[in-house]
Amino acid sequence: MDRTRRARLSSFGLLPAVILAVGVLAYFTFRTTFQIEKLRQQSVLEASLGLATEKADRLDKRIVEEDNVIIAIADPADLTALTERWLPTAQRETPTVRAILVLDEANDVLAFASRATGAWGEEEAFRRLLVARMAFDMDRAAMPDGELRHLHKVYGGQSYLLSYWERSWSGRRYFVVAWHDIGRIVKYALPSLYAETSGGGANQTPASRVNVVDDEGRIIFGPPLRSGQFTVGVRFPTTLYDWRLQVSPTASEELATSVQNRRLLELAMVVMSSLVMVAGVAIILVAAERERRTSALKSEFVANVSHELKTPLALVRMFAEMLQSGRVASEAKRQEYLDIIVNESERLTNLIENVLDFARVERGRGSYEFADGDVGAAVARAANVYRYRAEREGVELAVDVAPRLPPAWIDERALQLAVINLVDNALKYAPDGKTVAVKVTPEDDAIAIRVTDRGPGVPADDRRRIFERFVRGSNASSSAADGGAPRPVRGSGIGLALVKHIAESHGGRTYVEDGEGPGATFVIVLPARKAPPSGAKAAREGADEEPAAADRVERDGGVGRAGPQRGS
Repeated sequence: MDRTRRARLSSFGLLPAVILAVGVLAYFTFRTTFQIEKLRQQSVLEASLGLATEKADRLDKRIVEEDNVIIAIADPADLTALTERWLPTAQRETPTVRAILVLDEANDVLAFASRATGAWGEEEAFRRLLVARMAFDMDRAAMPDGELRHLHKVYGGQSYLLSYWERSWSGRRYFVVAWHDIGRIVKYALPSLYAETSGGGANQTPASRVNVVDDEGRIIFGPPLRSGQFTVGVRFPTTLYDWRLQVSPTASEELATSVQNRRLLELAMVVMSSLVMVAGVAIILVAAERERRTSALKSEFVANVSHELKTPLALVRMFAEMLQSGRVASEAKRQEYLDIIVNESERLTNLIENVLDFARVERGRGSYEFADGDVGAAVARAANVYRYRAEREGVELAVDVAPRLPPAWIDERALQLAVINLVDNALKYAPDGKTVAVKVTPEDDAIAIRVTDRGPGVPADDRRRIFERFVRGSNASSSAADGGAPRPVRGSGIGLALVKHIAESHGGRTYVEDGEGPGATFVIVLPARKAPPSGAKAAREGADEEPAAADRVERDGGVGRAGPQRGS
């Protein structure tokens, strides 16, 4: 009792500790919030840097989008159609790309497509410059196939931007180069991305917030930023990496206010989180107390049952030993001792039956419900539960149901449960790319259900034992698809025992036979009947150890449980 009381006090003592911790957290949060004025400059810096980075990423993203269009067009397998495939949509989809070239490993130009008209001298000069100098400045060593890279460099006082990537075809390497027109980027792309306005209506005027400069500080785009403002500059990440984009916020007060509002929002979130934390801890403590009480009731129940079992068992043993030793005064005493043994045995039996009935109610165990059913349709529905999982695991699930099967008295849900166990078992042992076959055929006055896999098979010594509870076969591992070592498969050893119980409850049987090639075939044979079998309402012992087939569909369309194991 003292130990229980101490455990209860320690559990409820956790709540004040959590409340105290939340109070300390809230104190330091408020203290930090009151110091926000001292952090204004740093906040503006962070906001300006984030803005500059986001603006620089915009241009990179636009150029890369155009490069992706060229990647789809420039096919080394059909270089002759490069111009016809590109030019009709070039103005709309790749406005900054001036020319596309395809080189081989020796830097010979295999294909050349250009948007220039009447400027073939410039195109030829660029072509010679590419072969003579630019190709050697490209980082093409160990370049993965299809990886996009860029070259931004000044040649002869002129800035060039090239996008290039490798393509392989027929065992040869090709390099596709897209020449981006810097003039078009400056004239069209930068204004569309970075032009900002102030004022409203017809009086809108450019706002001096963004410009682009080269390595020497010369302005490429945009006006000079006003002196005295806090300016942040970042390089373009992958494309025009020799240039910098500069941002000078003109509304630092607004930015600081925004940062302060964000801090207040974070503070409110901390307070809400603290309240949720306290409520959660309280709920956990209440649930723990309820669980403790439930556990205590279970312990008390077990103790009472043990005591009730021990008393009649001790009496039975004592009087049996007296009869065995011959220490009986008279025949009347002998009969009295026998009556006591019988009565206490009946008492013991009733007690055990009560416990089992209680367990069945707790587990939801029911009885079989036999009816005239279609075995083939039931098997097909059960196998289809695993159709998505088989496709996901690269295993072909083939279902073959013979036509005109004889009728049978079956519990459809129980039969589906047995088939689900066998199919799940087969899928776990089937190597990737192999087939799991489910076949239903008539055999004399019976119906045979066969589930065949291409796994490691079942040794002859294990074929009877694997249908016993909690027994796993010595070959409980799945075959590796690539010929490697088999991988172990986990299991509890109750699935096949359940299959056997269901088959026998239907008046049938189950066994294992060799498959066609590697693997094994699990067979369920059910009798074809014209009348209900005896014991149609017999208790389904063990059926509660696996859920009904209708409850087996997992969240992503397969089966959400740890299924039976090969001789598990």
